[in-house]
Amino acid sequence: MGLPDASDSRLAALTRWVVEDLGFAGGRIEPASADASFRRYFRVTRGADTYIVMDAPPDKENVAPFVRVAQALAGMNLNVPIVLARDVAQGFLFLSDLGSRLYLDELRALAELEALDRPEAKGEVDRLYADALRALVTLQTAGGAAARDLPAYDRKLLLREMELFPEWFLGRHLGFFAGDEERRMLDRLFDALVRAALSQPAAFVHRDYHSRNLLLTADNSPGILDFQDAVCGPVTYDAVSLLKDCYIAWPVARVRGWVSAYREQLLQAGIAAGEDTAAFVRWFDLMGLQRHIKVLGIFARLYYRDGKPGYLKDLPRVLDYVRATATAYPETAEFAEFLTKRIDPAFLAAQALLNA
Repeated sequence: MGLPDASDSRLAALTRWVVEDLGFAGGRIEPASADASFRRYFRVTRGADTYIVMDAPPDKENVAPFVRVAQALAGMNLNVPIVLARDVAQGFLFLSDLGSRLYLDELRALAELEALDRPEAKGEVDRLYADALRALVTLQTAGGAAARDLPAYDRKLLLREMELFPEWFLGRHLGFFAGDEERRMLDRLFDALVRAALSQPAAFVHRDYHSRNLLLTADNSPGILDFQDAVCGPVTYDAVSLLKDCYIAWPVARVRGWVSAYREQLLQAGIAAGEDTAAFVRWFDLMGLQRHIKVLGIFARLYYRDGKPGYLKDLPRVLDYVRATATAYPETAEFAEFLTKRIDPAFLAAQALLNA
């Protein structure tokens, strides 16, 4: 196994653990991926076998929730990494490797083929989403008992997430600081979104169920990643993460079709899904608005605090989701007006400055 970069003390420690403690001398270790947290992932290859090692600095990340949730999901026959070895004190996990065929890469390639009028591509996109929604329904049905042991996605957490929007997106990214009247408008909006979220049936929520955390696998697809922040919360949360994805967007009518099919699966599984499709879509849309308001703040924070500029290119897509939903419902109309008059011009200027 090659020597790690001497300046990367955690990689050096991880390499020693893999080689000396786990006995994987003679293999190679190389970056596999990183995410929006402080975690990193490395792929270990020895002969024809590959494994993943998670590096989660203990002062910033706790591996215990990952281990606990992984065991719960595996017990539901969902396709998740198996924890083969662990060193909790150092923040290392040695995992089975589900491969590298990210849903996002597959969907982007298929979207390009759809644009060329390749009919088979549409069917493949629908199949990928059908697989992901099937797994989600399994999570929400088989995961009922496990959900009761998860942290609650309660009012406090929902509000704390949305407060990232005025702090990081408005204040830091746009240089806009809400006055008293605008702050009251945001408070009314946030309260309406919390009430809408908490009016839904509670279920097991992955909390980041989207195309960058799903893998296309040969068996029991999709492979599911990044589930350590799971909570017990609104039934539509994971569906909106998947179908109004921050990294790829689809026509509204197509999304509505997937949502309707998903609702039918929930009803067949005995899960309450609103009095009718319109009520369920309203849950879905307003849950998406809460999530996307949060994400605008998170993506801005990733750049300004954590030095990760890659998420800035996704801000326009997320803002489009926010704008579309805000204009669709009476309780969010004043926020839609605020976006048009105050935020859109400032956003265009901020993005232009970054791209200059």
